[in-house]
Amino acid sequence: MDNNQLTRKQKQFFDYIVSYKKEHGIWPTYREIADTFGFRSPNSVTQNLQALLKKGYLVKSDDDEYDLAQDHNPEREPVPASIPVRGLIAAGSLQEAVEANLGAITLEYLFPNIDRIYALRVSGSSMKDADIRDGDFVLLIDDDIKNGDIGAVLYNGETSLKQIFYDKNGLQLKPANKEYEDIIIEPDVFEEVRVLGKYVGHVNRSGIYKHERGKTRN
Repeated sequence: MDNNQLTRKQKQFFDYIVSYKKEHGIWPTYREIADTFGFRSPNSVTQNLQALLKKGYLVKSDDDEYDLAQDHNPEREPVPASIPVRGLIAAGSLQEAVEANLGAITLEYLFPNIDRIYALRVSGSSMKDADIRDGDFVLLIDDDIKNGDIGAVLYNGETSLKQIFYDKNGLQLKPANKEYEDIIIEPDVFEEVRVLGKYVGHVNRSGIYKHERGKTRN
């Protein structure tokens, strides 16, 4: 459910309760609600509470008190998507199976700097030999580019994902596909190149792939 399923007045009523509870740590009294909305009797408050209960925005606690439903409680911490680790598996000789709750693999575990990572969708096949294909989502981090890193660059109003090499002779953008030519940028226009981010992995329907430096064609 979402707020579109509430009438305008019901949404105002619900937002007031949420805001009051967040500020004061407790629910407003019936009298405070009635005064805020100009209700003539506490019965109008009850009717609105029951409407929110029916639509799933409120729940009844064990002591028959109203409370915010978990799906609509802003104080509830979001649960990150993760893969459960259910035990140990031998990779040598056969061993007894060990089942245990060993936590979970999260995106934060795979990419410790995830707060600095963003994605761009690939259009084209110049990096296919690096297993980056048309339609994939490349993951980029705002970080320094080392010689030989794959990165996204902006030059002369155009963007490109390439392996980047640089020295006193300028900048070389090397594709990972022999059907494409290298792009050479002379030193006098080097400052016009903007690095958008360093490649750290990519995502497609097959899964998430984390980049390992040194596997790209030189």
